[in-house]
Amino acid sequence: MIRTTPARPVSVEAVFPELASYRGLTTRLHPRPGRPGMHDSHVGGPMLWPEDESWPVCREPHRPETEGYAPDEIRSARASGAWPRSRPWSGAGAPGEDGPVPFTGLAQFFRRDVPGLAAGPDGADLVQLLRCPFTHGPHYERRYLLRWRQAAEAERADRFLTAAPEVPVLRWDHDLPEPCVLHPEEVDTYPWAEDDTLPAPLIALIDAWDDAQSAEHGRDALSYQGDLSIPPGWRVGGFPSWASTGPMDITCASCSAAMRLLLTAVGDEMDAGSHSWAPLEDRDPSLRGKESIRWSASVVTPTRLRFGRDRDLHVFTCPADPAHPPQWVLS
Repeated sequence: MIRTTPARPVSVEAVFPELASYRGLTTRLHPRPGRPGMHDSHVGGPMLWPEDESWPVCREPHRPETEGYAPDEIRSARASGAWPRSRPWSGAGAPGEDGPVPFTGLAQFFRRDVPGLAAGPDGADLVQLLRCPFTHGPHYERRYLLRWRQAAEAERADRFLTAAPEVPVLRWDHDLPEPCVLHPEEVDTYPWAEDDTLPAPLIALIDAWDDAQSAEHGRDALSYQGDLSIPPGWRVGGFPSWASTGPMDITCASCSAAMRLLLTAVGDEMDAGSHSWAPLEDRDPSLRGKESIRWSASVVTPTRLRFGRDRDLHVFTCPADPAHPPQWVLS
């Protein structure tokens, strides 16, 4: 089934003609629980991984833990609609003390499936996103990894890894992704309006419009950030959202070039402030507005993942040389 974003509640460029020159495209991925295969673009499914290639591991020290959740018990609990039970940590010390920790595969995207997905090093057209399942340091930092591939070359492998290695216990149940199929859809998008993301006079117009909407409509007011600029959820390309941090200049550590947004990974596909973006296929056609949305876990939190304290994870790459190290930004 496709997913279709409703028309914006008002025409963005009719309200703000100045935004026409800033219009961009983003691809909403619309992950929904399913049974993706290794040759599909997905979140949480099996990776296209040649069997003779080592699975990546994290060798850094990890935070000590006292309890957690077994992956199979998480899966069973989700299937029955229950919450998994935590259990004491299986080891005597910190995770990783007895050896390296295998990364968890979060997602993979083929350019053939996802419009707007930027090419990787040497024109690579398959990108795989992985995360260390444990936290690091006093602020619970996470470690991420991008693996780029030439899809045709990878698919010619004689044998493939059928099951990625995983740790026996996870600290949080939301560290295990739910296998999701994708429904890519390109939509118009406009920059976040704060600081110098747009000219100051235009931001002032947007702020004044937001204030007028709030004064007239109260809790039901539209807002530029919530309804007109950047859609919520997993997406590729477009503009970064900066709700938690405010706008940041992201430059390449290798060459100082301004980096571009490759993809955004999130925990929620929408919330009360962004409900106008909910796809038509996830609504009850007999109802209107927020009340029409089917607020189920498969629609709101389909991947079951979280990033930081419910933030957006932006992955930036270098347009001058995609082989330069990516940057990971929680905002």
